[in-house]
Amino acid sequence: MKIHKSAIVHPDAVLGEEVEIGPFSIIGANVTIGEGTIIKNHVTITGNTSIGKNNIIHPNAVLGAEPQDLKYRGECTFLEMGDNNVVREGVTINAGTAGGGSKTVVGDNNFFMACAHVAHDCIIEDNVLLANGVLLGGHIMIERGAKLMGLVGIQPFVTIGRYAYVGGHTRIVQDVPPYVIIEGHPAKIRQVNVVGLEREGFSKEQIDEIKNAFRVLFRSDELNRSKAMEELERQNDVSPEIRHLVTFLRNADKGKFGRYRESFRYSAITTN
Repeated sequence: MKIHKSAIVHPDAVLGEEVEIGPFSIIGANVTIGEGTIIKNHVTITGNTSIGKNNIIHPNAVLGAEPQDLKYRGECTFLEMGDNNVVREGVTINAGTAGGGSKTVVGDNNFFMACAHVAHDCIIEDNVLLANGVLLGGHIMIERGAKLMGLVGIQPFVTIGRYAYVGGHTRIVQDVPPYVIIEGHPAKIRQVNVVGLEREGFSKEQIDEIKNAFRVLFRSDELNRSKAMEELERQNDVSPEIRHLVTFLRNADKGKFGRYRESFRYSAITTN
């Protein structure tokens, strides 16, 4: 373990083997850092934060700080991060809120470029890329393999589907289906993310099936899309990828504003 003499590490913090902490970094009392993680200079890790193995946290990142939510009243909430993530300069990832499950969750093998922000109660799955200046509102879910380019801004409660590609400077206010490229003002679904799928190891047959489903689902009006989804659901040999796509679209319709996760908030209000 290497801890620079100028770093401030609370004695109650739990550090794994071969953890490195650089100059002027601050590690709070309720922080756990897994083995092999490298914390560079001027990093702040605070709150109830758990970080897994072999992450690299670059200067001026702040992890686990209180959520920027006007309803927050000091409740005990958490940030959980998995393994092999890269967090570049100036990234901020906030803890959760009581109203959002009390937890912000980051999976494995993600790359957060400089000045990206992950707000309270977000869920980031695996192999996700947030480019420079991406801003995530609260309660957002980013499914595995999604790529968000520079200065993308996302409305709270949105879900970004797996292996989707969001073009730079795009503002997203509704759920983004899996496997597609979306960009523009207003944001529009352009085509299947073929290059991204190829890089992720999808076969030609899998990609062709997704392209065929795309033509049926996104090149028709809403009435025909509903019928097309029904037809796809009736097929016995439909692939897991297409089933996921159809389920995603069905769920998006449950949200009041085309955001599936928005339905959780209204359910909570009704229950209370």
